[in-house]
Amino acid sequence: MRVRGLAKRYGDVQAVGGIDLDIREGEVFAILGPNGAGKSTTVEILEGYRTRDAGEVSVLGADPGRPTREWRSRIGIVLQTAEDAAEVTVREAVRHVAGYYPRAKDPDEVIEQVGLTEKAGKRIRQLSGGQRRRVDVALGVIGDPELLFLDEPTTGFDPEARRQFWDLIRSLAHDGTTIVLTTHYLDEVEALADRVTVVAGGRVVAEGEPGTLGGRATAKATVSWSEGDERRSLETDAPTGTVLELTGRFDGEVPGLTVIRPSLEDIYLRLIGAGAR
Repeated sequence: MRVRGLAKRYGDVQAVGGIDLDIREGEVFAILGPNGAGKSTTVEILEGYRTRDAGEVSVLGADPGRPTREWRSRIGIVLQTAEDAAEVTVREAVRHVAGYYPRAKDPDEVIEQVGLTEKAGKRIRQLSGGQRRRVDVALGVIGDPELLFLDEPTTGFDPEARRQFWDLIRSLAHDGTTIVLTTHYLDEVEALADRVTVVAGGRVVAEGEPGTLGGRATAKATVSWSEGDERRSLETDAPTGTVLELTGRFDGEVPGLTVIRPSLEDIYLRLIGAGAR
């Protein structure tokens, strides 16, 4: 996927102001940004559901501004909120949607892939929120998409359900599906994404791997320790040297020693603050 100079305006508001993206085949690519940053508009343009004002966009070798039925059959979309047919069973819903695709997967295999085999005969209204979300994913992948868009896929999940869902996404990526993920959960990005881009003010303000985004890997570390009744800390580019010095001072174990580098959340908040300005 290749995007150059993408722009979109709503009246006097510049929602997207010249975004460039390169998303590689087979990777999990996360798009982060605060509400109103332009990420939802960007994704909707990539999905072929919103027109752009300017820029060049190629998704699976085609312009999403002129989508064809064949092109849409190669894409899967899992929206943040989805209306489901509450009275049909899981198997009925998946088999029904499979009929719209020329190269659909086997419905029972997909139901097994999303972990709903034991619930296949249950009506959708009888499922938990996490199980309904798995139905959404089953409907998104039944057409065997080359590219899958996931919009806030685990909103409202409890921790256990989120971890189970992550395993599902990893299995899809392992099978070669390219995944574009939008989420507000930064631990989800660290767990799943190969690369991440941060959008603020309608522009890309940083892009890279989660561990190196925004200079995270080389950012100063904070070394903290206890000395007497006080808690002391030092920000340093050389935490190993600081720890060795403290070890010598205390002749061994350093009381309450911690070494912390900026988290992805720290970097993200700094980036969106700078982007907004």
